[in-house]
Amino acid sequence: MSNENRIAVITGAGSGIGRATSIKFAEHGYKIVVVDFNEVTGEETLALIRRNGGEGLFVKADVSKVEDVKNYVNQTVDTYGCIDVFFNNAGIIQKFAPFTTVEMEEYDRIMDINVKGIFLGMKYVIPVMEKQGKGAIINTASSAGIRPEHSIAVYSASKHAVIGLTKGAAIEYANKGIRINAVCPGGIVTPLFKSVGETLEKTGYVPEEMSRVRMGRHGQPEEVAEAVLFLASDKSSFMAGAIVTVDGSLTV
Repeated sequence: MSNENRIAVITGAGSGIGRATSIKFAEHGYKIVVVDFNEVTGEETLALIRRNGGEGLFVKADVSKVEDVKNYVNQTVDTYGCIDVFFNNAGIIQKFAPFTTVEMEEYDRIMDINVKGIFLGMKYVIPVMEKQGKGAIINTASSAGIRPEHSIAVYSASKHAVIGLTKGAAIEYANKGIRINAVCPGGIVTPLFKSVGETLEKTGYVPEEMSRVRMGRHGQPEEVAEAVLFLASDKSSFMAGAIVTVDGSLTV
């Protein structure tokens, strides 16, 4: 099937995996709805898409806010009439810290973006796909959603929740033409990943254990984008509720 008139909504598209996937999908003919809380980086992603001959629009949104989520869904449908692919990707990382020192504000912030944001995205995109009778949703979980990392228990819990939401929704909608899967990146060089080292240096806190990528290198956002593109395509037509790791062996 040609992707020429297919529409992909991508949250957290202003940087990292979201930006790489937006560009990758545009290269394959998708029209992209770039969703991000950061207007500057979101517009930068849209400019990169257009510079390469692609098409799309930018919608500013806080994915943890109901009205913002409704707005990016409505703007997509009003502009393009459908949502073929939803890459439910926006997320944030926890500061490495001993379990009992995590402040409630930090806990709420992580759960709001990483869990509520994923839930709300599916809640308002699925009805659009139900009317169409088809669609593909890919949620961004994490290698930490499969095997917890030391000193980021809340983040790990949030990504375990993403996997639970993915599997639970997948079995409800698999017979309605909507395939819901998750990708679990780990050790990917993104601004989020780089911020971890900066935070450790700033706080002086060092976890007792650090995970190790056995491939001898870290991954690139484009490598995750390829996995997302596959899960969005008809090549993965018999995959629903799948949890796909792109982590260089972190979870092995």
